[in-house]
Amino acid sequence: MITYDFLQHYWWFLIALLGGLLVFLLFVQGGNALIFLAGKSEDERQLIVNSTGRKWELTFTTLVTFGGAFFASFPLFYSTSFGGAYWVWILILVTFVFQAVSYEFQSKAGNLLGKNTFRAFLTLNGCLAPLLIGAAVGTFFTGSDFTVNKSAVGDIASPVISRWGNAWHGLEAVANPFNVEFGLLVMFLAISLGALYLINNVESSKLASQLRRALTVSFLAFLVLFLVVCYHLITMEGFAVDASGRVFMEQGKYFTNLLQMPLVLVLLLVGAVLIVVGVVMTLWRKDFRRGIWLAGPGTTLAVMALFMVVGYNNTAYYPSVADLQSSLTLANSSSSEFTLRTMAVVSLIIPFVVAYIAYFWRQMDKKSLTTDELNSGEKY
Repeated sequence: MITYDFLQHYWWFLIALLGGLLVFLLFVQGGNALIFLAGKSEDERQLIVNSTGRKWELTFTTLVTFGGAFFASFPLFYSTSFGGAYWVWILILVTFVFQAVSYEFQSKAGNLLGKNTFRAFLTLNGCLAPLLIGAAVGTFFTGSDFTVNKSAVGDIASPVISRWGNAWHGLEAVANPFNVEFGLLVMFLAISLGALYLINNVESSKLASQLRRALTVSFLAFLVLFLVVCYHLITMEGFAVDASGRVFMEQGKYFTNLLQMPLVLVLLLVGAVLIVVGVVMTLWRKDFRRGIWLAGPGTTLAVMALFMVVGYNNTAYYPSVADLQSSLTLANSSSSEFTLRTMAVVSLIIPFVVAYIAYFWRQMDKKSLTTDELNSGEKY
């Protein structure tokens, strides 16, 4: 029999899946961060922009779907985070607006700002969006400054359930070293994925060589940050939940979760290995161009595992540092059983949507992008 508890865990699994796909699709942002670093000529920069321009809608759509899934399944998180830490989410959305405007107008007649101005906006989106998204996810482990009072919903004068505890409204996350480390980790991972995707998608030996040099630097930075973040996750205190729903601090909680959920540990390790193999094979063999198809799924699996670590095994996935008992768990922040059960039926179409995207992605990328194609086709 499908229980309420099962539905809550099922929907957190879908949230984890969407989160993993979102970080994978940040290769678009990572590719944009390389416009000036790897692109040394106008043709090379145009190749990068046209390559990422074919896929940017997928990243933005997945981000919106991720937020929508949170709203539908765990509305208290949506109202608390999106309504309280709104400056972080606004900045993320603004960078995506810069991205959309840049793709649309940089090659238009009458562009007074010039192509490089819009490409600078794309580069800003490429660095800032993954950094902020990573920092926001980092607060799942370190906590945020909010309080929750569900009884306030009956207060006609001020029916506000969640209140933020400071005027920074989410920007204070960057004052926490772990959140910054996590944000930089996601940023350098996105840049590495962007380089892998461009190597696979663009037909230019000179650009590929420059992308491999950029990949070497970004991947080494990612490895260092990955080890630092893993050390902190293993040793830091976590927000545990007892049988009565009371939240308390537990030393090494996230490491304990990995040990007590061996399948999640395997998922994390397999994901990490796929990322490393995809990058190392690309750097080792100059004729190997399919590293993105190892590192991409690896990223999805590793991020899914992190979401499971922070949400499963009696853990508060959105902890409050202002009031421990205001921390959000799967049990106290989800939609009603009827809502989760109804949406679970709708979620069965997800594999068909993924198959549809995969099919048209393959059709679009069947042939590598070349300079000749740029001269004869549409430019972003």
